[in-house]
Amino acid sequence: MKFGEKLKALRTEKRLSQEEAARAAGISRRAYGSYEQEGVYPRNREIYVRLAALFGCDVNYLLTEDEDFVSLAGERYGASGRRQAEALVREATALFAGGELNDEDKDEMLRAIQDAYWIAKEKNRKYGKES
Repeated sequence: MKFGEKLKALRTEKRLSQEEAARAAGISRRAYGSYEQEGVYPRNREIYVRLAALFGCDVNYLLTEDEDFVSLAGERYGASGRRQAEALVREATALFAGGELNDEDKDEMLRAIQDAYWIAKEKNRKYGKES
């Protein structure tokens, strides 16, 4: 589920208008609407923190959009696999959202992750383990 979809669902659950949610989070109604409807993301981590507090959810829930990956890891590898997937998503999100890496280093990190994926996929194919 995307960030905007999560916000809308949480706001609807709380029975708040966009105006009420925006005011409670200390942001403009226009900014809030753009998060829900236009796929825009807050630039400031503090906004995520305020929204999470408003809706009573963990800030990582708002920051991540990889619940399917975590669920699948849990189904395939049990509780340990789920915890490892959650940690990986949390650390990658922190790295790309607010880490100290510059954009060039972030691009290189993403390329390295993609390379690792393709190498593992090829090894699994070689040994008959389809992923």
